[in-house]
Amino acid sequence: MKVLESAVMQGFMRMADDGFCQGWHERNGGNLTYRMKPEEVEQVREDLRFDAPWQDIGTSVPGLAGEFFIATGSGKYFRNVMPFPEDSCAIVEIDPTGEKYRICWGLVNGGRPTSELPSHLMNHEVKKRVTGGEHRVIYHAHTTNVIALTFVLPLTDEAFTRELWEMATECPVVFPSGVGVVPWMVPGGRDIAVATSKLMEQYDVAVWAHHGIFCSGADFDLTFGLAHTVEKSAEILVKTLSMTGAKRQTIQPDQFRDLAKDFHVSLPERFLFEK
Repeated sequence: MKVLESAVMQGFMRMADDGFCQGWHERNGGNLTYRMKPEEVEQVREDLRFDAPWQDIGTSVPGLAGEFFIATGSGKYFRNVMPFPEDSCAIVEIDPTGEKYRICWGLVNGGRPTSELPSHLMNHEVKKRVTGGEHRVIYHAHTTNVIALTFVLPLTDEAFTRELWEMATECPVVFPSGVGVVPWMVPGGRDIAVATSKLMEQYDVAVWAHHGIFCSGADFDLTFGLAHTVEKSAEILVKTLSMTGAKRQTIQPDQFRDLAKDFHVSLPERFLFEK
């Protein structure tokens, strides 16, 4: 099977296009990676090449040795993933040491995978371990309202989680573990990768201050839906604060506890104390 005919590549392309249509990927902003299932690799193996040189990842991810990933390209535009996928994306293989990668498909006009590849792979390694292999998608988007909130809310897990939970009843159900917050760091390097991977031990969403969000999920629908829910909640908060400067009423701690009981989720108590 050709790569472009595969269901997994079609899903990857659709998610990239959905993110662009939301306005989260100006110019070459944002990146997306997917850890392929063995059967998905086998379906397209005849369309892959294995003669490209190995290149340094910039970090060590031994837990991903031998894995294959679909990734958006560095400097490539999300708006071009759907019409020009072979130029905009790549399939890469990780070597047996977990320290190098090679391009097996895509980027036909040159280039390399996303500059955030170290962050993506370090977080893939964490989420593969803590979810027993269930999580396969890592997504970074420049979500407008979340970014705006990083200029006015305290940059703490507690502040962001509680504020986002309060804005829409579904939020504690969609991301019951809360969200983590990474203070501003230079993107693309090891420091932000390490800081994010620590948060991913307990969260599926990390807010990158003044930059965007970083999400993990089991598949394209769940991961995009998570990012969409967080951003919509942030939009409601931005509108609320713009109208009133303060909330007149909101969901109370005991109401969150009732919600958790009825929807069979566990909400960390540290996010539920009276403010």
